[in-house]
Amino acid sequence: MSTTSNGVHALVRRSHEERVLRVLRQNGAQSRNEIAARVGLSRTTVSEITSDLLGRGAIRVVDTDAVERVGSGRPAERLALDPASGQYMGVDFGHRRVNVLVADAAHDIIASGTARYEESAQWPERLDAGLALIDRLSAETGVHYGALQAIAVGVPGWGDRSSADGVAEVFATRFHAGVIVDNNVRFAGLAEALHAQSDSVRDLIYLRLSDGVGGGLVVGGQLVKGANGYAGELGHVTAVPGGARCRCGKNGCVETVASVPAILGRCRELGVPVDTLDDLKAAVEIAHPIVDQVLREAGTAVGRVLGTAAMTLNPDEIVLGGEIVQVAPALLRQVADTVTYELSWRTDAAPVIRPALLSDDGGARGAIAALFHESPLLAGYEANVTTDGGR
Repeated sequence: MSTTSNGVHALVRRSHEERVLRVLRQNGAQSRNEIAARVGLSRTTVSEITSDLLGRGAIRVVDTDAVERVGSGRPAERLALDPASGQYMGVDFGHRRVNVLVADAAHDIIASGTARYEESAQWPERLDAGLALIDRLSAETGVHYGALQAIAVGVPGWGDRSSADGVAEVFATRFHAGVIVDNNVRFAGLAEALHAQSDSVRDLIYLRLSDGVGGGLVVGGQLVKGANGYAGELGHVTAVPGGARCRCGKNGCVETVASVPAILGRCRELGVPVDTLDDLKAAVEIAHPIVDQVLREAGTAVGRVLGTAAMTLNPDEIVLGGEIVQVAPALLRQVADTVTYELSWRTDAAPVIRPALLSDDGGARGAIAALFHESPLLAGYEANVTTDGGR
């Protein structure tokens, strides 16, 4: 059989399997005959599919129809989704860590975890860390991955992303599921938009200050990528002309003054020995004047860039994510004050400026949300998609 024929067969098989899983998700326990009638497939095909799903731990036998059965004959097994089996997976590869979330058929999070690596780690090492974390979560929680319907993988989106090529294929081959790959911070912005406190939020700017700085945009009620996938990439807008060298090759980007490494480094440069966010938090709690100065400088730089973006988009909300926003409230206050000043010529244009409602796992949560495709935020939204690796 040709490679093309194999690929078509795999896609058809996957489509049939998804229809069976959907029937069980929507209707609860069903016999094979009931499943066949609902999906419009032959009893033989349904038997083959359910045998495979049973073998992978995706479904289980919960009872038989013996009580309801009329007449003689062997009672028919009733099958149902295994509540411990993973259905959707969201993976967020940051610059120094990977977050993984697994949701079940009811869209409830049933497994989550984080693994760290050095910023200098190349993609093979990052992938190894992510896959090892996925295996560990399975061992710790008993979650099976045989029923995964799709996986969304978020990767840093600045500069040349060719180094992340092959990520989708690795996951598709390992888990035999469809995979989408997109900017991890854009996924986080989607999660924040979905968790907005007001249903009327249609225009939103999301900026995450973490090991790097990235953003996402919701415009007219839709998550947008832009012509080449860089919409919302505010971390690489120049904030300090002639400033420090950025990883993107430019100088003075927002990331060079407002990322966590940049803020900690600036504090050390001025004589305050802070190496971690816990150190920074301790300094904030005693109102260290130099630390306060560094935070305000960073907040001003971010605020100016966001003020310009706000004049362009006129958003309902600006959301700042990243653990440092919780650790150092002065940073958020300075951003808000600067944006307010930048828009002072038209006070009614000032957006609500708030911290993210979700923690650092927002990117993975947004990745799962992208898989569910239940939100109008995703209307017309395109992501890089890789079909399953076949089996």
